[in-house]
Formats: sequence, structure tokens, C-alpha cells
Amino acid sequence: MSILPTTKSKPKSEMSDFNWIVYGPPKIGKTTLATHFPGALFLATEDGQGAHGCYRVPVNSWADFMNACKELAAGKHEFKTIIVDTIDNLWDLCSAYVCAKRGIEHESELEYGKGFQLVQTEFFRALTRLSMLPYGLVLISHSVDVEIETRTKKYTKSVPSFKRKQQSRLLGMADFILYCDFASVKGSDGETTYARVIRTKAAEAYTAGDRTGNMPDPLPLSFDKLSAAFTAAIKGGK
Repeated sequence: MSILPTTKSKPKSEMSDFNWIVYGPPKIGKTTLATHFPGALFLATEDGQGAHGCYRVPVNSWADFMNACKELAAGKHEFKTIIVDTIDNLWDLCSAYVCAKRGIEHESELEYGKGFQLVQTEFFRALTRLSMLPYGLVLISHSVDVEIETRTKKYTKSVPSFKRKQQSRLLGMADFILYCDFASVKGSDGETTYARVIRTKAAEAYTAGDRTGNMPDPLPLSFDKLSAAFTAAIKGGK
């Protein structure tokens, strides 16, 4: 029997059809934003959802994460978007699992980077499978400032705090990379205040991205504004 398709797939059109990375400084509103995604379920690697009414699965070990993924894959539920809060802590749980399996305390105890490679393989194997399920995936991370040096200058850039060497692989999994930030706003009285915003376009000062290329930048840090902008972007407008 041929495995080649005979019809075209339908274009994705819902927020829960895509993979998202949401990152920014602590307490800016990343988790609050994620709670409003359609049919959200939190795989909570930290207790950052206490102030919100949401569905959550406490993830205190790699086994907890894998068991949750197994149930999600079975499909006997109404959830539409899976939120990993935070992806940084999930890596640590994966590392602890791999080390325990090998009878070591830290991945560096294995020769020539083998420990790190084992963690990386296990982590992305599971995360890739999760991202391919028919649900949206939101990966939450904190932000960290790093110094970038080129041939002509040095500058500071805000990036997700996830493992630096694995940044490109993680970012490559996302359709939308949202940086939650503060923007200065000058009022009619000349006074400057600061508003919480979502950056959707790449810039020298931070990492962000939008697969449609149509999202406005910046957006107010509001799910309603994000949802409206997403709908317009999918339809080809700004």
C-alpha cells in the first residue's frame, strides 16, 4: 500500500495548530498569557500557576513528563494546547533521569561530552514527539542577556534562558517566538511610562519571530490583542 498522499493537507488556521515559544523576564505575564490559549493544559515544572485557574499536571520528574505525554498522545481528552512551564526546568529533569540511569551525579562525569549528548538526545526525542501531536505547544522560558561580539562591535541581546548551545534547535521547532518586554511610552504630559508588550519581529536587541511574517510589532501584552493579530496574520493581513 502506498504511503504517498493523494490530497493536499489543509492550511493551519488556529492558534492551537502551531508551536510557540514565549519568554521574558520574571513576573511580566508569560504564564498569564499562556492560560488563555485554547484548551490549555499546563505541564508544570514549577509552581508558577498558583494565581491562575487552569488545568495543570505537576511535573516533578522526567517520568511524570513522559507519563503525561503518553496520556496526551492517547487523545482521550479535550485539551487543545499543551503548555510546558518552564522548558528550562524540563531539561534539568531530563538530565537527572539520564544521570540516575547511568549511576552518575552529573552528566559531565561521562567522557568526551557523552553525558550531555545522552541528555540532548533523550530531551529532543520526547519534545519532538510532543510537538508533532495534533495540539498546540507553548514552551515558556525566562530571558537572559548575553553579549554578542562581531567583527565590528559588541552588543547585548535578550534570548531565552534555555541552554545556549541548544538555542537554535529549540527555536527551530517554533512557528512563533514571542518576547515579552517593556516599552517606554511618552504621554501627552511629557511623562514617560512603561507598558508590557510582545515583540514578534527579530531585532538586534532580542530574539523573536513570526512564521507568517504578518504579525504587527510590538503588540500589547494581552491575549485578546495577540489572538486578533494572529487571526489577521493568518488571513494575510497585518
